[in-house]
Amino acid sequence: MRFDTIIIGGGLAGLVAGIKLTSEGQKCAIISSGQSALHFFSGSFDLLGYNGTNEIDNPIEAIAGLDAKHPYAKLGASTVAALANEAKDFFASMGVRLYGDASANHYRISPTGELRKTWLTLDKHFACDSLESLSLGKTLILNIDGFLDFHPHFLSDGLKRQGVDCHVASVTIEELQRLRTSPTEMRSANIAKVLHKDDAIVRLTEKIAEKSQGFDTVILPSVFGIYDSLMENYLVERLKCNVKLVSTFPPSAPGIRLQMALKQRFQNLGGVYMLGDMVTNGHLEGNRLMDIHTANHKDIPFEADNFIIATGSFFSHGLQAHLNSICEPIFNLDVTASGERQQWFDQNVFETQPYMSFGVVTDSDFHPQIEGQSVENLYAVGSLLESANCLKEASGAGVSILTALNAAHNILKR
Repeated sequence: MRFDTIIIGGGLAGLVAGIKLTSEGQKCAIISSGQSALHFFSGSFDLLGYNGTNEIDNPIEAIAGLDAKHPYAKLGASTVAALANEAKDFFASMGVRLYGDASANHYRISPTGELRKTWLTLDKHFACDSLESLSLGKTLILNIDGFLDFHPHFLSDGLKRQGVDCHVASVTIEELQRLRTSPTEMRSANIAKVLHKDDAIVRLTEKIAEKSQGFDTVILPSVFGIYDSLMENYLVERLKCNVKLVSTFPPSAPGIRLQMALKQRFQNLGGVYMLGDMVTNGHLEGNRLMDIHTANHKDIPFEADNFIIATGSFFSHGLQAHLNSICEPIFNLDVTASGERQQWFDQNVFETQPYMSFGVVTDSDFHPQIEGQSVENLYAVGSLLESANCLKEASGAGVSILTALNAAHNILKR
């Protein structure tokens, strides 16, 4: 089978690159081994939130202080700014409304009640430009009875530290009570599916309206829709107070919805999405990757003019750690992994962990290398890349989205 571009990895980076390429007329395939990290989506996309423990207000200005190997440093501040603007338009074209700007981070609230710097936040989700502008009035944090992946008291404690008048309560309807017979069923995705049936959302909205009387703001878990945002719209339209959604512990209902929307857009544009398959190896001639093989198709090669590897980091097995080495398992690409095993991590879990910055070595155009030689028609994107400590920096989504768009642009120029 032959394509213009084959993308290895079906997460955020792979889908963004695939949609960009297919929208420009390329014949593309995405090979994905399983679910993506979007199922852990916080409701916000980070660009660059922290330098150590210091908050970053303007991510574009902060790029100058990054290591030269960092993906943003390779792109350059002006390119990052342009790609960030393109990314917002990219999601808007799919009906995904986002709040925020690349030149000014705002705050989101985490499921544990921490106010964290971020770049773009989903419409209707909690966001504020500054701590001084946090004006919620009398606030009710409302959970669903028996739902253990949302912690109102954590949120209340975090907001009370900022002077917000917070109150906690819970609500339920008969359909959701049935889920409580098994604790494993009372998860965000299952709640969303129940609310999607019949007029369950109507009855729940009536209950929320009763509970929220006399409050200026009601904060709710983001469990309203994995297929579309119609239930969120329904809630906001019918409640008389300000509505703010906060993402839960995984699985993330808005993350599943975003994953489905991206996948659907890619397929509607003519892309081929192969879920449940795994690339096992590739055939190179000189500095070019000619074809790849997968576990399911065995001896049938997949050929393309260009390839993108977006397999993620350790969590999604894009990188693998052995006793004394770290490798990229498909092509054995060069990987940054300094020192002995004991130097890969810090015993204090809250300190910067060196292994989080390990990744595939690339040239300035994000071509990965094998024994120091760039593979000229292969591009590495996303959290697979070296030098970006996405957890500590709050840069994960930005690195994935911007490097994916950049790779797509470079391929389209060829």
